[in-house]
Amino acid sequence: MSKKKNDKKDKSGKRKDIPAQEDLAPALTSAARSLRTVLSRNLAEAGLYAGQDGVILHLSRGEALTPGQLAQRLGVKAPTMTRTVGRMEAQGFVQRKADGTDGRLIKVHLTPAGLETVARIHAAAAASAEQALEGFSAKEVRTLLKLLKAVDRNLSGMDPPDDEDVDMTNG
Repeated sequence: MSKKKNDKKDKSGKRKDIPAQEDLAPALTSAARSLRTVLSRNLAEAGLYAGQDGVILHLSRGEALTPGQLAQRLGVKAPTMTRTVGRMEAQGFVQRKADGTDGRLIKVHLTPAGLETVARIHAAAAASAEQALEGFSAKEVRTLLKLLKAVDRNLSGMDPPDDEDVDMTNG
């Protein structure tokens, strides 16, 4: 943003201070934690524990994955994923099977019961998002999503997509 955009003034004509940059991390962390807490509560009502939604959604794309592949895609450690898969297998959501081409590999497959939870996961996520965005206009939601994606790109070192408008001032 240009300096001119940051030099906004309040009703009395005094310059509004830009929020302190050190407030960003705590605010984002707190909001993410609150959203995850609400989502976890909504998932629990559907019979799922936190973290199981990501496993089910990845497997619902049709590809069986090893626990290591799931761990990598979900950004968790392999032992954590092994415990998660074990719990989900006991609940009947997934099944571990030897790979058809390499018997040394164990792949995780979604069961019919696991597939049935996909709609409940989407409903829990939608209810969580609705609560999080209560009182926001459609334009504010679009701006928030655009800004959060830009923060994520900045932190992960990714370049913005060619077709995305990076001007954050037009919402």
